[in-house]
Amino acid sequence: MKYILTIDEGTTSVRAILYNTQLNTFEKIEQKTFKQIFPKPAWVEHDAEEIWKNTYDCLKKVCENISPEEVYGLGITNQRETIVAFEKSTGKPLANAIVWQCRRTSKECEKIKKSSFAKKIHNKTGLIVDAYFSATKIKWLLENNANVKKALNENNLYVGTMETFLVYKLTKGKSFVTDITNASRTMLFNINTLNWDEELLKFFNIPKSILAKIVNNDEVVGQTDLLVDKPIKIAGLIGDQQSSLFGQGCFEKNTSKNTYGTGCFMLTNTGKDIVKSKHGLLSTIGFKIKNKLCYALEGSVFNAGSTINWAMENLNLASNPIELTELAYSVKDSDGVYLVPAFTGLGTPYWDMNSRAILCGITRGTNKRHVARAVLESVAFSTLDVFKTMEKDMKQNIKEMHIDGGISQNKNLMQFQSDILQTTLKKFNKESTCLGAVFMTGLATGVYKSLQDITKILKPTEVYKPNLSKGDVEIKIKNWHNAVKKCLTN
Repeated sequence: MKYILTIDEGTTSVRAILYNTQLNTFEKIEQKTFKQIFPKPAWVEHDAEEIWKNTYDCLKKVCENISPEEVYGLGITNQRETIVAFEKSTGKPLANAIVWQCRRTSKECEKIKKSSFAKKIHNKTGLIVDAYFSATKIKWLLENNANVKKALNENNLYVGTMETFLVYKLTKGKSFVTDITNASRTMLFNINTLNWDEELLKFFNIPKSILAKIVNNDEVVGQTDLLVDKPIKIAGLIGDQQSSLFGQGCFEKNTSKNTYGTGCFMLTNTGKDIVKSKHGLLSTIGFKIKNKLCYALEGSVFNAGSTINWAMENLNLASNPIELTELAYSVKDSDGVYLVPAFTGLGTPYWDMNSRAILCGITRGTNKRHVARAVLESVAFSTLDVFKTMEKDMKQNIKEMHIDGGISQNKNLMQFQSDILQTTLKKFNKESTCLGAVFMTGLATGVYKSLQDITKILKPTEVYKPNLSKGDVEIKIKNWHNAVKKCLTN
């Protein structure tokens, strides 16, 4: 055997990847985008059935001409917090999936945040009450969707995050599971006891019976006979950001990574310790393999790649990211123009669900080049806020950060990121999110005997060190924070 199959179910597309364990390379990648549905302002949905069809099509293509004896197993990494309700009997979705970006439950979350129960939620889950997480999405479906209500009354309802749904479909309903990292993002999981929390379930009025069994990340959870002539083991389930943490080799305490995708997500491994943030970070599960449990601190930037897409699609600044970068760096700087990308609110450290994006500092001399530069730099500035918050809670400087994701391919922007953070960046494989699931599947199926086996494989491909003076950096940061103040509502 030599292959590991992986599904990377993201926010805008799904991919199937065939990883060659002998060459340590991605041999085949198939990708399909799916529709982004916006029923109302700040509402975001996906068609779960479309996602399943695209997933299956991609898997079948990468499995062409592959013998089942050559495949160790199939792993899954996925967009977290997004939830789908489906029939227990058929696996058919009962409604569109509610995406992590969706803000439909913001008002309810604001009410909860003002109550005494908010602190209890934080202590139990490590999360801050926000529409970002799954609990209020599930509650909304139970209260507002007729199909979901009917299925619940008929004892025919399951609700889960995307890896739960895909495993259910792949196993033809035999496995109803969720991994511990995805569970920790629902606002229903107790990170202290490592179980669904009865008090939280009661508070949100969510029956435990509709939620999946919680499993470790390196656990074999079932098998599928839909792809090749013989069944393939399914193992290595892990939420996308934790998968990136693992895929970049952040196995030890105090190692950090940042992923630049639709949003930006920074995680620091805190080992066996739950570090309670005083500055708006989230305490979450990093990963759990056999007897090794690692917690993490996480900061979230809601809009990064989505900001770049907005600039291209809505402002017509460029037809592709390369063209946008060329436009942005055709001028020496943004000439005082700043974009705060609060299109779906602001995440860490502000947690302002009602703020909206602003473009400020515009003068008569401002042109599209300056705006393009501000768009790109907004990603770096947003990351800065998370980075500084992480340092405060860790009570130490982060001397280096591992980076991955599509935007990390932008060398100009990553150099600016290093300058603004005043720290070293080490870029690993841009597919680190997929690698995390690959490695988990490999651990579950015996490809890798230990974390040391994986460490030997991992090498940084690029290193960025700051070369902008601290004085220039401080001015830019001050201007950025002045811009952020203009759009805050709390």
